[in-house]
Amino acid sequence: MEITLIRHGKPRFELKGKAKARDIGEIIRVYDLSGIEDEPPENAKQRALACYVAVCSDFTRSLESAKALGFSDILLSDSVFREIAAPHFKQGSLTMSLNAWGILLRCLSVLGFARNGESLAMAKRRAQVAASTLIDLAHEHQRVLLVGHGFVNYYIAQELLARNWVGPSKPGRGYWEYGVYHYPAT
Repeated sequence: MEITLIRHGKPRFELKGKAKARDIGEIIRVYDLSGIEDEPPENAKQRALACYVAVCSDFTRSLESAKALGFSDILLSDSVFREIAAPHFKQGSLTMSLNAWGILLRCLSVLGFARNGESLAMAKRRAQVAASTLIDLAHEHQRVLLVGHGFVNYYIAQELLARNWVGPSKPGRGYWEYGVYHYPAT
């Protein structure tokens, strides 16, 4: 059995510039609706073609990436594979760069802050469910491709490794980067 975790392509919407606290939710919403602007490199296409089925999150950038990798028929598109939902505020005039907001909100999620998003603990529990789903699909289809997202792919990888799958500790942070996980024969 084999599970490949690949990160989606480069989104059309760039997270750059400055924003007020009250605007972060809308920026996240627009980002989550954006598609991709690039094509996968040949090595990513070849890796994807080695898989028998593809699954992805229900975000547009994940769906478009799966199609760009050659999967017009996606077995499963589910919110369990979504990127970790960044917590945020719905009000406030504090203005910072989007990069600074990203760092601050991720740090707060580690500490348990989950308002309008999810905490790291919540995301890890969801990654456990996602890993179980992928393992079930691997039992049925042998070679499964997940076209997912950077942070959630990392936590799914950690869960696979904890369940005795073999593969890299990090599946790849860059767009179209991937990690391949095998279940050792007994």
